[in-house]
Amino acid sequence: MDEIRAESWAHLQELLFADSWHETLKRHRSDYVFRGEATGNTNLVTSLQRLGGDYGDIERHLLRNFRKYARRDVVHADELWHWMALAKHHGLATRMLDWTYSPYVALHFATAHAIEFDQDGLIWMVNFVETNKELPKKLRAALDDEGMNAMSADLLTAVAPRLSDFDRLGENFVVFLEPPALDERIVNQYALFSVMPSPHARMDEWLEERPGLARRIVLSAELKWEVRDKLDQANITERVLFPGLDGLATWLKRYFSPRLPGG
Repeated sequence: MDEIRAESWAHLQELLFADSWHETLKRHRSDYVFRGEATGNTNLVTSLQRLGGDYGDIERHLLRNFRKYARRDVVHADELWHWMALAKHHGLATRMLDWTYSPYVALHFATAHAIEFDQDGLIWMVNFVETNKELPKKLRAALDDEGMNAMSADLLTAVAPRLSDFDRLGENFVVFLEPPALDERIVNQYALFSVMPSPHARMDEWLEERPGLARRIVLSAELKWEVRDKLDQANITERVLFPGLDGLATWLKRYFSPRLPGG
């Protein structure tokens, strides 16, 4: 997997927007999705996998009880993929990983906490259009029929209404799912999720076996403050990405905190 160290703000822009030109469209439309990490040694491990123990065995219990105790009016449709997206969005441990179409949203999450500014950060870039070529025939056909590059919850439900149906589609693949517009937060973060056909599957390991599908940009500790300040100037802040009083308070606390000596 390609890993490149950003040398400056200008170099970082070149890396984030590389290969975005589409000659047929005559437009800059990137085929990449992004994920920001505050530290450079982070692997693509799901929140379910981080539970440890027999996490694969409790996945269905987590989802079943989330559906049981949540109000029915909080979900767009009483179907698995709507519930799974909602559960992930609200912090339940799932096999899903968070991604965004916006490189600047990814940069925000890599620079959101000054306590980690002494460590290099990391931006993952995955070519989701090329990733689709690895999908099982049923999923590829569904996307092609709709002219889409990422699954919707409704489309995925039509192909695999249950998690067991999804897991039987193939042994090793990655689906990118655009969740329903659950709230302003998920819309403003330009969010989507990745999901694989096993609670034990690791996306970083899958990508390592497929050169050319992903890149990693190292965001040096020395560059983090400049990136953070310029994101704030561009209004890529908690106030926008987490609409409401909690996001406002988090942004103000971070924005007005002094930069400590040596930081």
